[in-house]
Amino acid sequence: MALRIVVVGAGYSGLAAAKLAAKWTDAQVTLINAGDRFVERVRLHQLAVGQRLRDLPLVDLLAGSGVDLIVDRVTEIDAAQRVLRLANTSQVVRYDRLVYALGSAADMDSVPGVAEHAYTVATGDQALRLRERIADSDVLAVVGGGLTGIEAAAELAEAHPGLKVRFVTGGALGAALSERGQDYLRRTFDRLGVEVRAHAKVSEVRADGLLLADGEHVAADTVVWTAGFKVPELAGEAGFAVDDHGRLTVDEMLRSTSHPEVTGVGDAAAVRMRTGQELRMACATGLPSAQHAVRALADQLAGRETRPLRFRYFNQCISLGRRDGLIQFVHADDSPREAVLTGRKAALYKEAIVRGTVIFERHPVIPTSF
Repeated sequence: MALRIVVVGAGYSGLAAAKLAAKWTDAQVTLINAGDRFVERVRLHQLAVGQRLRDLPLVDLLAGSGVDLIVDRVTEIDAAQRVLRLANTSQVVRYDRLVYALGSAADMDSVPGVAEHAYTVATGDQALRLRERIADSDVLAVVGGGLTGIEAAAELAEAHPGLKVRFVTGGALGAALSERGQDYLRRTFDRLGVEVRAHAKVSEVRADGLLLADGEHVAADTVVWTAGFKVPELAGEAGFAVDDHGRLTVDEMLRSTSHPEVTGVGDAAAVRMRTGQELRMACATGLPSAQHAVRALADQLAGRETRPLRFRYFNQCISLGRRDGLIQFVHADDSPREAVLTGRKAALYKEAIVRGTVIFERHPVIPTSF
């Protein structure tokens, strides 16, 4: 009987991992995902403002790969029996090797009122809910100073010039950017009319806006929450070693530190370099590390020597609406250089990168530089 490799999750890392496993090993490869479409998560702020995204059925992306697709949600991993239980069938899925690629979701539980009153752009359904809500909004507050929040605020302000957009962050605007990058972002938000509230900690989300830690109320008809992500609890519930955030802890070959038959890729895995640097949640991390993880798995199965992960960052790509962008070039450890690319050229650069991720999903053996 052929070795069974099961991949759980068909996001950027999981889909690529499944196709690579089928190509680089002789195993029977099965991919399990809750939905039947590949979601371009990095474009969901575009969906929220009414833009149409490509329809990408997983069956089309998997055509000719030899990967079997199961559309269902994994509810339990029995690590002792190497069995997965699913939501919509009593049948189980058995594995010899498991690739854990469940990704992340918006953290709606860290602050009171978020789950009840806030909207997100973390899934397609959530982005569509926000799109419907915007029609009845005059003032919108985006909470969260990361790249997701920056892109969402700019996209919303550009697409809806009559909408008042407030950007609320616990730190400085563009804190991870260089001085030139921060300056360009400030000028862009000024041009778009985005009101920035920096160094503001949100203590509660209400139906009429935000309550800050200092007691101030920030009025808003709609709140978009981008302040943090969380991962599913399946790994911890299965008894796999996880970090304080519930992410699977992995070694330099991206194998579980407690269950070596399990490989972790994408946002749900805590990937660290020998230097101690923890790699951030991003396509820039997930795609090349998925390549490395499956290559290491294939080498292990073939009895070849495996090599530890070698990784460096190159840039951070930020869309600022459809006609503007900011490319922040970074050092290998992701710290910012002073070099930036801005304006229309940066928007085209970012669009090429985003299109490139789908090309990669179709042909995941190409080199990555995302």
